[in-house]
Amino acid sequence: MNRKQAWNVITLFCIMIFGFTVATFLKPDAQHSESENRDLAQMPKVTLESVLSGDFEADYEKYLTDQFVGRDGWIGLKTGVERAIGRRESKDIYFAKDDYLIEKHTGSFTTDTARQNVRVLGQFAKQYQDRFESGHMTFMVIPNAVDILSDKLPPFASPYDEEQYLKELEAVLPEGMWFDAAAVLREHKEEEIYYRTDHHWTTLAAFYTYQAWAGQQGGVVPSQDDYEIETVTDSFEGTIQSKLGIRTEQDSIELYQHKEDIFYTVEKNGNPEITYSLYDYPSLRTKSKYNVFFGGNHALVKIATRQNTGKRILVVKDSYAHCFVPFLLDGYDQIDMLDIRYYNQKLSELIAEGEYTDFLFLYNASGFAEDTGISRLIY
Repeated sequence: MNRKQAWNVITLFCIMIFGFTVATFLKPDAQHSESENRDLAQMPKVTLESVLSGDFEADYEKYLTDQFVGRDGWIGLKTGVERAIGRRESKDIYFAKDDYLIEKHTGSFTTDTARQNVRVLGQFAKQYQDRFESGHMTFMVIPNAVDILSDKLPPFASPYDEEQYLKELEAVLPEGMWFDAAAVLREHKEEEIYYRTDHHWTTLAAFYTYQAWAGQQGGVVPSQDDYEIETVTDSFEGTIQSKLGIRTEQDSIELYQHKEDIFYTVEKNGNPEITYSLYDYPSLRTKSKYNVFFGGNHALVKIATRQNTGKRILVVKDSYAHCFVPFLLDGYDQIDMLDIRYYNQKLSELIAEGEYTDFLFLYNASGFAEDTGISRLIY
């Protein structure tokens, strides 16, 4: 390489480095990533305390990572190169069999938060065990795909065994309150019970779990023939795929509609505007198609029916419950669905005032272990 060629390479390198840096600072900061369905880091404030503690530097690095110009394209390029050279995982996600993208959840179940959440759940259950009749208080923590679909993982994959964590949860609960969803899902692991591109379980998985739970409760055990099963999209691309910035096989989302006419109304977050559907069909035209269930997360959703069962249930949940709760419609006069992450009032007051006959706690395993707000259950 002669002197002129060397200078050309140096010049091109500088243009790329400084050009991308300038472009990053000139472009307006994005507030939200639709593809990843999360808020992006914003420019941190400079204070003497944050600089000396190192917090500013850490937050600034997150800011640059999230706001870098062309970020989604670079992420996709990186993932494509990793797959081309035979990598079996990227960004804590396995490239699994049958086009599944499966999160590892490395370290999720061994943190102080995870251990504290086990203690809090046990304390909460014992606090309210006399409030509900025997068999009317259920805790259902759904294992993630990395546990149930372990047969699809690459050779030599070494995920943390969620089963041990779930056993620890079961051990702190009074007898009869734990529902073993893992056993139900393992019976159907050859079926599509998790999305290939997203972290949620499918409506089919929720149906099988509800079917088993209803039988355990002594109620009527439904069959799929009791529902009109509608595929509302076959182009769902979930949050796991978005983290990798690639395109893979798309998923389908199904809704199970009761064939028996059930009249109900839906109230969200105390809003006086009443709706008459559990489903937000406009969400199917967006990236976040899973939000077809209830339009996404809300602090408190109240569903009133005319079933005249004399039963009212409180469901404390994360988004795994969104495709499960519709199955409850024919069994309760009132279904209140609470997301503790967004609810700003005391749960104890809601329980005291709600005249509930039943209680259901429904979370996914990693979501529960990582949730820093679980301690609010016992406020």
